Amino acid sequence: MIRIAIVLGSTRPGRLGKAVAEWVASRAAERGDATFGVLDVADFRLPILDEPLPPSFGRYSHAHTKAWSDAVDEFDGYIFVTGEYNHSIPGALKNALDYLYKEWNNKAAGFVSYGSSGGIRAVEHLRAVAGELQMADVRAQVVLPFATEFENYRTFIPTAAAEKTLQILFDQVVAWAGALKTLRPDRAHGNDPGVAA
Repeated sequence: MIRIAIVLGSTRPGRLGKAVAEWVASRAAERGDATFGVLDVADFRLPILDEPLPPSFGRYSHAHTKAWSDAVDEFDGYIFVTGEYNHSIPGALKNALDYLYKEWNNKAAGFVSYGSSGGIRAVEHLRAVAGELQMADVRAQVVLPFATEFENYRTFIPTAAAEKTLQILFDQVVAWAGALKTLRPDRAHGNDPGVAA
């Protein structure tokens, strides 16, 4: 079955993204077309990128990198939950993305964003990063402005429109994740579909 990770990108104390990621995970659990898990960047305590070799080499020297690599690699696609910091994504999320390369390749990416403008500018940047990492980003995006989706700008209460868009996002990410699976090496058996046996 297709496996999708919900990636929580903010590590800030008091982050609003935790409630958003929990909502995404709870709705994902209602579906039967994929399995979902949560990857909270904060749990991995990644320092500012400290690997001596570029991630495209795939030769990691630190235990924290290897743990992050193993966690990311087991999924077929990702739904990134991100706030908007200064018109872009949180530094912790960019750092986490930069740690790896092949683990992201030929996988689907969707976005759930929040902020004063719903996080749309953060996702514009995130789409460019995803493209460089060879992720295929889907069109649907869940946009959560503070003014309409957060009571008193703090308590997350999603609207019916957000609920509907989230389902469309799930549909697209799951479909694309399944289609892209054929492009990736079968790592469990060491087979690369692009190489004759």
